[in-house]
Amino acid sequence: MEPAIPLVAYDIYNMQRGDKQAPSSSGQTEAHISNELTQKSAVDLVRLIQTRSVSPVELVEAYLKRIDQINPQLNAIVTLAGDALDRARAAEDAVMSGSSPGPLHGLPLTVKDTIATAGVLTTSGSRILSKHVPPDDAAAVARLKAAGAIILGKTNVPEMAIPYETDNPIFGRTNNPYDLEKTCGGSSGGEAAAIAARLSPGGIGSDLSGSIRVPAHFCGVVGLKPTTGQVPMDGHTPAAVGPVSLGASIGPMARTVTDVALLFGALIGEPSRIVPAVQLEHTRVAVYAGDGFTPVTSETLAAIAVAAQALKQAGLDIVETVPPGVSHGSRLWIELFARAAANQLSQIYSGKEKLAGAAVASALVKAQDTPADMSAKIDQAEKMAGALIERERLREELLRWMKNTPLVLGPVGAAPAFRHGAQRIKVGGESISVFRAFSYSQCFNVFGLPAISVPVGRSEQGLPIGVQIAGPPHEEKLVLSAAAIIEEAVTSSKAPAS
Repeated sequence: MEPAIPLVAYDIYNMQRGDKQAPSSSGQTEAHISNELTQKSAVDLVRLIQTRSVSPVELVEAYLKRIDQINPQLNAIVTLAGDALDRARAAEDAVMSGSSPGPLHGLPLTVKDTIATAGVLTTSGSRILSKHVPPDDAAAVARLKAAGAIILGKTNVPEMAIPYETDNPIFGRTNNPYDLEKTCGGSSGGEAAAIAARLSPGGIGSDLSGSIRVPAHFCGVVGLKPTTGQVPMDGHTPAAVGPVSLGASIGPMARTVTDVALLFGALIGEPSRIVPAVQLEHTRVAVYAGDGFTPVTSETLAAIAVAAQALKQAGLDIVETVPPGVSHGSRLWIELFARAAANQLSQIYSGKEKLAGAAVASALVKAQDTPADMSAKIDQAEKMAGALIERERLREELLRWMKNTPLVLGPVGAAPAFRHGAQRIKVGGESISVFRAFSYSQCFNVFGLPAISVPVGRSEQGLPIGVQIAGPPHEEKLVLSAAAIIEEAVTSSKAPAS
């Protein structure tokens, strides 16, 4: 069973469609048929294509129509791939000729605008790349295409992927499908909003500080940050080089755990169409709702309790404890990645500083604080070396601990989606910075571990609330299987979507 579509998206659709279209011979309007297709899961769509029940052309057309109807209110998809219909026709010909299809054959997908797509505008939300059309696909995109996927378009990002608000000088901001006055998150915010509003069945984002999981949490979809290095980062702008390479990942996003597993399989060359059946009975799960640094809302606590109960009922052993090292995650994120990322932006914008938007301009100012004298440079290098050593020590301690407790369940962040432009949010009467609010996500980038966000609850305002599940390196199957248990428990407790 799939989660219900955001009510805002339904309202937009009904408002724009009206009742002006004549019924088809089957008694359904063309728009209704298209809407039914876009509500289906990626796994179901692949099956329908393979059994010749749905044409790839029909499917791409259905998504293009829905994008035309809904996207103007959301601004989630910023560039359409001009060859999508041509590729759909080729995919249809292959099916009709009896060719053996790939695991994603004919499935339209979207791609975050920081990830290179051959022949399709890729801007990273920056004026300096406003006309950049890459000649080649990023490796992750090439793998999706090799599995048969059709790239439908590119989704909006903050300029140069600086989180957590999707807004940039070229395309402007993206709205949350559940509340247009709220942010969809960042930096894979356009991707999450597009998937939530059913403008796309799924796609890929990137994550250095929660940039897949936070938008997934805000928009009520599923987002997986794989183990660092599991999916190649080449073709991403900014590039994952230097210290940043320790924490950056490209990963799949979709509406269900099974769909995310399908896309992840294609990204790593394992074409599994279902969540792997990993035996989880008596697996220990550490459940925590406080990292000693960031408070969380009572609604977040409730969502974690629901998820923990689902795992307990499935036979997993629940232990309420804070994993070692996580309380240091946000501080280490700053020490390891903040200056390195700012210095990289300084190189990218060298001589073009006037083209920077507000967020990047602020980062460029920080990059100018680089010390000039040799003793200060040595001191800075020693601090970086110290942070790297501490990171390795804490990571080793955490991995030893995870041999007995391989799963960790906790918050994605302190709260659900905030209003556009917010710099601080209130949690339990305390005002905290937006960056601090997502220390729970940042720590797993620091340690390079796989982590997934899966929707569980809603706030009093109807905004989605996700929980996060992390596991040992390269144990994505374990993480996906635990997420599937939680998803099944949550969806089976709800009435079917109308």
